[in-house]
Amino acid sequence: MSDSQEFILELVRKYHREKELQREFVPGKTLVMPSGATLDEDDRVAMVEAALNMRIAVGSSAIELERQLGRALHRRKVHLTNSGSSANLLALTALTQPEMGDARLKPGDEVVTVAAGFPTTVNPIIQNGMTPVFVDVELGTYNTTVERIADAIGPRTRAIMIAHALGNPFPAAEVAALAKEHGLFFVEDNCDAVGSLYNGRMCGTFGDFSTVSFYPAHHLTMGEGGCVTTDRPRLARLIESLRDWGRDCWCEPGENDTCGKRYCQQFGGLPYGYDHKYTFSRVGFNLKTTDVQAALGLSQLQRLPEFDAARRRNWWRLREGLDGIPGLMMPVPQPGSDPSWFGYILTVEENAGFDRNEIVEFLESRRIGTRMLFAGNLTRQPAYQGQNYRVSGSLENSDAIMERTFWIGVFPGLTDEMLDYMIDSLWEFVRSR
Repeated sequence: MSDSQEFILELVRKYHREKELQREFVPGKTLVMPSGATLDEDDRVAMVEAALNMRIAVGSSAIELERQLGRALHRRKVHLTNSGSSANLLALTALTQPEMGDARLKPGDEVVTVAAGFPTTVNPIIQNGMTPVFVDVELGTYNTTVERIADAIGPRTRAIMIAHALGNPFPAAEVAALAKEHGLFFVEDNCDAVGSLYNGRMCGTFGDFSTVSFYPAHHLTMGEGGCVTTDRPRLARLIESLRDWGRDCWCEPGENDTCGKRYCQQFGGLPYGYDHKYTFSRVGFNLKTTDVQAALGLSQLQRLPEFDAARRRNWWRLREGLDGIPGLMMPVPQPGSDPSWFGYILTVEENAGFDRNEIVEFLESRRIGTRMLFAGNLTRQPAYQGQNYRVSGSLENSDAIMERTFWIGVFPGLTDEMLDYMIDSLWEFVRSR
């Protein structure tokens, strides 16, 4: 590192400390966010250092982050993407490729998913010409059950694609066993649950693929970004190709002729020896990330245990502080799980004497940020009117979530003072009713 670079980075650290000193929590004035990135001076320095080195595309930081994520997430293969949504798209699209043989997913096939969730768990199903089969969830855990999934399986069902609800694991081991029993692919959307455990095993290790988001609201952030993970090298190769324009070459950025056959192969209708770097074997995308983002990801990853511990601690502080509050259903960890929570979810009871809009408006008036459980019942959203889907059983709980559920924050950036302010505000509202 040059003297000038070292000087600049020290100034960046000084700037960060000065900014942090300006922060003060004032109840009713300071916004208590429901989610957000928790960034320190090392994060700021990592991004500036990458920018100073002009690492503006994929490079060494991205390669190193994929390697470290593999260790942290307990998966053999990790490929970074530009978002968690893109990770979901890549995971399902990979299962449609000819290399999957007779097992490949095809237009018209069915994929079981939940109605109460985020659109980008479902959109890849529709975007690949397949049919979502929506099942309901349980109030309290906000996850579906193995029984509901089993009942939804029909003669055209070929896959299961489900997200862990706000960090609360669904019964992933049982779902994986059900998928194996019926010969189905299993895509585990782990975007909200990095660090969560089910039966002592890390979430994101049960599916053929799992996906992660690095959006600022999530457990780790790169600003934007995500990744696809798998333990199956053949599937990983499909992800890499589809992410990188559909190219056949697997050279890392700046590398050439890794295979030793760059100019001596025959592909399709190309002339013999056509440059392997410009040979495209799949109809792919460009969904890569950048090295500046990856530099931030590397810095953030060092703090994952700290972040997970804070999320658990903050959730339990809210749970204990709200114990016995009337009119609000408390969240319940999935049996056998140890969640690294994404948020603290509440459902207004039917006979509460107030509705969700009233309590949310009260909290927002006190500068306490709230969020819905994403799309509520996806089948009621405008985007899915006229889309081809099937519903298995009733979606009454998904409707209840759409009408009566919201969540507040537990992310590591919240202080005890903020959490206690949220607790006191909720009690104040309920007592006034």
